[in-house]
Amino acid sequence: MSYFADSNGTLIYYQVRGQGEPLVLVMGFGATGDVWEKHVAEYQKHFKCILIDNRGVGKSDQPEGPYTTSAMAEDVVAVMNHAGVDKARVAGISMGGAITQQLALNYPEKVRSIALISTWPRFNNYAITVYENLKKLRVTSKPDEFMELLQLWIFAPPYYEKHLEDLKAGQLGALNNVNPQTTEGFNGQLDACIHHNTVNRLHEISIPTLITVGDMDIFTPPEFSKILHQGIEGSNYVSFPEGGHVHHWEDLDRFNKVTTDFFLKH
Repeated sequence: MSYFADSNGTLIYYQVRGQGEPLVLVMGFGATGDVWEKHVAEYQKHFKCILIDNRGVGKSDQPEGPYTTSAMAEDVVAVMNHAGVDKARVAGISMGGAITQQLALNYPEKVRSIALISTWPRFNNYAITVYENLKKLRVTSKPDEFMELLQLWIFAPPYYEKHLEDLKAGQLGALNNVNPQTTEGFNGQLDACIHHNTVNRLHEISIPTLITVGDMDIFTPPEFSKILHQGIEGSNYVSFPEGGHVHHWEDLDRFNKVTTDFFLKH
């Protein structure tokens, strides 16, 4: 089933899959809730999964910026309220992990436990430059070429040895996408990533927290996740030795087991 929630005038699209206690799933920049598909195939056996298209992508509104991770956390609350969910487990990938941090900090009564996947508490100047550069290259690149660039950032080298044809198929899919992300949505989401900063508040997060990271992630390096781990007392840190930014796809079975076991326990 799919629905729209009104978040202060911005319509946020979401889907509901499975039955049980609620698990809210928040994706990274440029990706829709559908990208959770290979994880939801497992999660929906245990939980009622709520898959969100963040503002700026997919079937949700794509207004002009500025976007912030705090405002996008408000969007998640609007979805939860619309779905009749008082409190939930929440998993967030990349930008979704930044949004999840804000949700846990600003709406602690809404969150039971969290999984922070390939994310960060604050960018350094290198990461800021990378994200600003993506804005420029998206304008000057063909969609398939830009997808190839993103793949080089987010997949680790070992994945290329066995899955090159899958990567090429992803590039072709980007070229043939009939509903691409708007410039406003793309830039707005990147700005939300660039300006996200929770470093000084991480100690306020006291709920069960799982942090997963690919040791070969060059997009949001393990050092960022280690800051999260150090700042969130009692958090669990799980690394994927041959994984990159998308270790959740590269080592799918292990990732699904680690996250499912965590949420079943917490």
